Amino acid sequence: MAVRLNALPMTGVDTLLAKEMGFDPARLAQITPFLRDRYVDPGLFPHAQILVSRHGRTVLSESIGAAREDGTPLAGDALFRLASMTKPVTSVAFMMLVEQGLTTLDQPVQDVIPELRDTGVYADGGGDEPFVTTPAAGPMRMIDLLRHTSGLTYGLQHRGAVDQAYRTLGLDSFRPQWTSDQFMAVMAEPPLLFSPGASWNYSMATDVLGVVVERLSGMSLEAFFAERIFGPLGMADSFFQLPDDRTDRLTDAWSAEPGKPPVLFDRGGKSRWRMPDRFYSGGAGLLSSAADYHRFCRMLLCGGALDGVRLLSSETVALMTANHLSGGGDLSQFPHSVFGEPQNAGIGFGLGFAVTMDPAKAGLPGTPGEFYWDGLFSTSFFVDPVEHLICIFMTQVMPSFAFSIRRELKALIYSALSETYL
Repeated sequence: MAVRLNALPMTGVDTLLAKEMGFDPARLAQITPFLRDRYVDPGLFPHAQILVSRHGRTVLSESIGAAREDGTPLAGDALFRLASMTKPVTSVAFMMLVEQGLTTLDQPVQDVIPELRDTGVYADGGGDEPFVTTPAAGPMRMIDLLRHTSGLTYGLQHRGAVDQAYRTLGLDSFRPQWTSDQFMAVMAEPPLLFSPGASWNYSMATDVLGVVVERLSGMSLEAFFAERIFGPLGMADSFFQLPDDRTDRLTDAWSAEPGKPPVLFDRGGKSRWRMPDRFYSGGAGLLSSAADYHRFCRMLLCGGALDGVRLLSSETVALMTANHLSGGGDLSQFPHSVFGEPQNAGIGFGLGFAVTMDPAKAGLPGTPGEFYWDGLFSTSFFVDPVEHLICIFMTQVMPSFAFSIRRELKALIYSALSETYL
């Protein structure tokens, strides 16, 4: 039987390869029972899939639990809703246009998105009262969209009147049925939280960045991803709309509240991701598999190229994975966002990724320069360019901040490293 290129390449720990790659296989093997005993068997996650590689070679892959409510086992080629793990893909697409000379990091966003030209900064009001705004201190620039210093926000953060306006307008709803132009017209209605560049707030900036990619390239985001990223990288299982011939592979998705069992949110076989898109969300819209996303991460780990195909220069990847927060600060210093919390000390933000600057301050094993991000359905990845290490974790339970699994997985993976492999 032929092996699917987009399925996980093996099951469990590859003992011989793990040793060759500098892992203690017995310690690496502890990850599977940890996931099963801590999360899957107690019902916190219906399923879990993990892939760990070093130098591009997979040392651990495992699929645990049920993909569907009916108990269908999770398969190695399962498809998942990436949510915010879409953001790094959109950021790469934009930087490809920078390398073409079509834009620059300091170009004002209003040059491409004139809808945002007159958007002011929140001063007062909201709810039943009209907003009172003041002019922004300066224009929003492309770099502000990439590093989340734009002044935009997310309705899901529930931190004030501007977040409430996003919810009322349906700006961060799943798969809204409007065009990119309609989306931008609505996005221009609420004020900014702060003048661009003055602070950091996790936001829908990457959705705006996706519209920038469309307008600069003259292609839909779907077409750009397919032709310029997924096709060249051999990512055949990555898309915005679920193809009819792969509906059996998309897992169910669940919603969890503290102290309550997860509730079914989206049924795989009848998913809303089967509906045709009118707006391609550069911030949250993609479906993919662990094997596909691993290829994307390998491209980044290899400095922008994979298997003879180059998407970005190594210098551009290095620029993207450096900290771009003002004054070299970390996420704990920015109170506007859900990520402005003590556990994000030592964590900076680059052009599409969080970046570990100081593992001691972060309280996590790892190395300076590691970059990562998560998705709302508790998916996550990290890339450690010093240890040449990649981890992809997939499940489908939202919200992601209900669990600390990324921190736990990092501790387990780094504890299994027995030697440096160069």
